[in-house]
Order: sequence, then C-alpha cells, then structure tokens
Amino acid sequence: MPTYATLVDLADRDIQNVQEFASIWGEIRTEFEEHGARLRDSYATLGEHDFLIVFETDDNEAAFKSAVTLHRHGLEGETMEMVNTDDISQFVDEV
Repeated sequence: MPTYATLVDLADRDIQNVQEFASIWGEIRTEFEEHGARLRDSYATLGEHDFLIVFETDDNEAAFKSAVTLHRHGLEGETMEMVNTDDISQFVDEV
C-alpha cells in the first residue's frame, strides 16, 4: 500500500482553540476513510511547516482526494509519495 506524506501549512486558517483543532482532525480522518485512505500519523512540527501528516492509500486517486480534503479544510500542503529506505535497494537492482 503506497504511503504519502503531506507537509502542511495552516495558511489563513484561523484556529480558535484546541477543541476546534481536534474536531478538524476528526473530520479529516473520516473523510480520508471515505476515500480509502488511512491516516497513520500526524505531527506538529517546528520550522517552515506546521504539521506532517502520513497516510496510506490503495492508489493515486485516493491520495489526490485526500490532499484535496486537507486543502478544503484550510490546510495548505505539499503531498509526496514516500518509499521506505529498506525498499530502495530493490529499485536500484532493477535499473
């Protein structure tokens, strides 16, 4: 199952309190599941980006729908497919 990471910036999203933020994550998790994605981890980060979200999907279409879900909730981000470093050697052997 492909794994994706999204580096998220809150952009213009105005979060009033922790409870509101928790409800947003609940909505996002539900919508991800509707798209066939599974939210694996989410982290608040220090630095250029505000959050890192890691999720798995069955295909690129589900990943695209999940990225759009984040955007719709005011979370601007860059979504990238990830490859486990343990798996890189098999790609090198194939080239």
